[in-house]
Amino acid sequence: MYSLNKVMLIGNLTRDPEARSTPDGTQISNFSVATNFSWTDQSGQKQDRAEFHNIVAWRKLAEICNQYLRKGSKVYVEGRLQTRRWDDATGQKKYRTEVVLDSMIMLDSKGAGAAGTIQRGTSDQQETQRSAFSEPTINLDETPGVVQNTGVSQNPSADDIPF
Repeated sequence: MYSLNKVMLIGNLTRDPEARSTPDGTQISNFSVATNFSWTDQSGQKQDRAEFHNIVAWRKLAEICNQYLRKGSKVYVEGRLQTRRWDDATGQKKYRTEVVLDSMIMLDSKGAGAAGTIQRGTSDQQETQRSAFSEPTINLDETPGVVQNTGVSQNPSADDIPF
């Protein structure tokens, strides 16, 4: 039996990331991303609706989010859905559904922030997908802080054209 829990969003941060850490020092970053949906109703009026998604990043990815992201930043986030449950001080059950971040691409212009792909792991399929882009990649499973450029050259030659 197969199952899939994958979320991909492109939107803007609604607030600066909130930096926290666990008692053992593991970094956590929480922020919210807004996405918009537009449609035309039966009367021909354009309708818009915003959805707000809670995002949580861990470890090195959390540090990078805290360092580079700000309210209004445009990002692509990829992860999995997770719902936490707890009892509040009055004993009432509380629920929060979050996207646990696996990778992120900062989509702002390079002048507005550090543009690049940031992810927890890598696979051959991800390498193939990323090879069409020229932004730097930080692989968090390798040495922290090492930036790898897996993209194509900025000045392609005739040999670089695939046809």
